[in-house]
Amino acid sequence: MVVQSDLMIELKGVNAGYGKFHVLFDIDLKFEKGKATVVVGPNGSGKSTMLKTIFGLTSVYSGGVFFKGEEITGAPPHAVARMGIAYVPQVGNVFGNLTVKENLTMAGYTLPKKRIEDGIREVTSFYPFLKDFFGRKAGTMSGGERQMLAMAMALMRKPDAMLFDEPTANLSPKMATDVLNEIKRLRDDLGITVILVEQNAVKALKRGDRAVLMVGGRVNFEGAPEDLLNSPELGSLYLGIKRQTAAPGG
Repeated sequence: MVVQSDLMIELKGVNAGYGKFHVLFDIDLKFEKGKATVVVGPNGSGKSTMLKTIFGLTSVYSGGVFFKGEEITGAPPHAVARMGIAYVPQVGNVFGNLTVKENLTMAGYTLPKKRIEDGIREVTSFYPFLKDFFGRKAGTMSGGERQMLAMAMALMRKPDAMLFDEPTANLSPKMATDVLNEIKRLRDDLGITVILVEQNAVKALKRGDRAVLMVGGRVNFEGAPEDLLNSPELGSLYLGIKRQTAAPGG
């Protein structure tokens, strides 16, 4: 049972979508402080819409979104960001025509100059390779490097929670593993609450504390990642995990 004071984000009976296009149906989810929740499911199941609903990018028809016990339903994205929630979308998460340093500076544009300078020092100590890329335009970086720059940009505001939407899309298997490990490090080293929507289900679930399976805009499963990974019905039906068959003779 989740203790109320340990909750970072909660969705209560949320019905949401885009205009009249209803996508989420009666979503009840709790995300614990300092934990990583991996959200998986087939395409079109509402995973990304759930993240966008938390961040104020959808129409909420009923129910509520809560952050640290306070209702934030319908708050605009810039207000949600200032409260301490960072959202890293799948695409368009860096300014390709700006240098790495300019991207980091832009990420803290509402902060005092001193805090921007301190923030850049802190995020580059967490991602040291970015120091060597300061003068390089983000558009010339590899996909994985851009994802890590996007994480660094999100860290500029010292968020309590970070929402990731398909961060390994179109990455090589090795780079996808590196990005997922970096997301895990945000939880382990900085104590950030992570909500990770990911198609690379097996790799992501192995790095999470909690698993959510969404199907058709509804929560189909919520529990331990290993329980979802070890479920032959759910794994093969929704995640493409092949069922293990015993070898002949035992």
